[in-house]
Amino acid sequence: MHEDVERCVRAVQSKDARFDGWFFTGVVTTGIYCRPSCPVVPPKPENMRFYPSAAAAQQAGFRACKRCRPDTSPGSPEWNHRADVVARAMRLIADGVVDREGVPGLAGRLGYSTRQIERQLNAELGAGPLALARAQRAQTARLLIETTSLPMGDVAFAAGFTSIRAFNNNVREVFALTPTALRDRAAKGHAPAGSGALSLRLPFRAPLCPDNLFGHLAATAVPGVEEWRDGAFRRTMRLPHGHGIAALSPQPDYVACTLSLSDLRDLTIAISRCRWMLDLDADPVAVDDLLRTDPVLAPLVDKAPGRRVPRTVDAPEFAVRAVLGQQVSTAAARTHAGRLVTAYGDPIDDPGGGLTYLFPTPAALAGLAPEALAFPKARRTTLTTLVDALASDEIDLGVGSDWDEARARLSALPGFGPWTVETIAMRALGDPDAFIPGDLGIRAAARSLDLPATPVALTRRAAQWRPWRAYAVQYLWATGDHPINLLPAH
Repeated sequence: MHEDVERCVRAVQSKDARFDGWFFTGVVTTGIYCRPSCPVVPPKPENMRFYPSAAAAQQAGFRACKRCRPDTSPGSPEWNHRADVVARAMRLIADGVVDREGVPGLAGRLGYSTRQIERQLNAELGAGPLALARAQRAQTARLLIETTSLPMGDVAFAAGFTSIRAFNNNVREVFALTPTALRDRAAKGHAPAGSGALSLRLPFRAPLCPDNLFGHLAATAVPGVEEWRDGAFRRTMRLPHGHGIAALSPQPDYVACTLSLSDLRDLTIAISRCRWMLDLDADPVAVDDLLRTDPVLAPLVDKAPGRRVPRTVDAPEFAVRAVLGQQVSTAAARTHAGRLVTAYGDPIDDPGGGLTYLFPTPAALAGLAPEALAFPKARRTTLTTLVDALASDEIDLGVGSDWDEARARLSALPGFGPWTVETIAMRALGDPDAFIPGDLGIRAAARSLDLPATPVALTRRAAQWRPWRAYAVQYLWATGDHPINLLPAH
């Protein structure tokens, strides 16, 4: 995108917010970089330089604009629908892998050498993994500086910096302000929050239809782990340095997010996982434009555009829940999951609601007794085999996983048919082209819309919806009256 200069210039001149996160504009006369929708008067085209990432703009010597705050743009949708090594690397960097394991750890997860990873990221994004992680640390630092009263030393280490000096230098370089000046500028009479809960806004590309997104998460909520309370979806999260509770509420122009974390070093990862769960980095215009080309789907898209794919903050957790949901109702699946949570989950405190547990890890579930599971023997075998595979790392379902390899390994497990594999691919792996033609809701929608009813014929018909078949699933599900399609009442 950033190499198409004419298109980028048009986007900047029209202040088109749809391109926020796709590229960044450096202005040579001011030394700042902006998002395309920056409200200031657009610079002359000859003074614009375009970069594929905030990190690349920073490396080129530009500092972040104080008006449009380009560091808070939605993420590029490129990393959502691509399955190549660069996309996988970007998803892992967003999940904090470089901060925790360094570039060798990132390369090891991807099966490449550090030199190969650095070369590919530099070629496509204009910055290597360290620079990309550094830009992310700067954004985390800004959030903590502006929204909390934490001492600056605590902010520095919570954001992932190894020294106060590096923190001060990075903040001054990126934002052209000292950390103290940045906090003073943001305050403007508003007292920052304490170190308990952080409130922030999660941006997205419009339009966004919250009905199926929050409706699905609320209707399938596991007791003790998830709940809908006071207009917000709340859930517990297991994080690298501790645990957290996220409360997410849809608003017209953003998703309100309140995070309570046991360790502030997990802030960046918690935000990234919330965005991933809500599919906030999607490009709904591109998705809906393609689906509208089908006269059957066009009325569904026009009725409620901007549907997202509800995902998860924990892929192994969702895989377990997918098995529990095989051939049973949503209510029964919640009951089975709730029993596992009570027996094997880690208890936590939730002063603001009714959440009581973290979902058990595969290692914790590895010791469960099959005879204690209240469902058929074949499904017990399916669950215990999956848990063993996850606990031994035989299957990687993380954000940086290889989608094809994960599908192949899941399919080799007993009791894993196309419905279970594709459901996990859609909601845990995040594959936007995952498709479940055998799902009961999809088959009912196909009959009502005069689409082919058999899985083979429907798959053939759905070829024109690629690479967005997972989004087509959301529109097809919406033709039914299941609670997953309805935003819960306050």
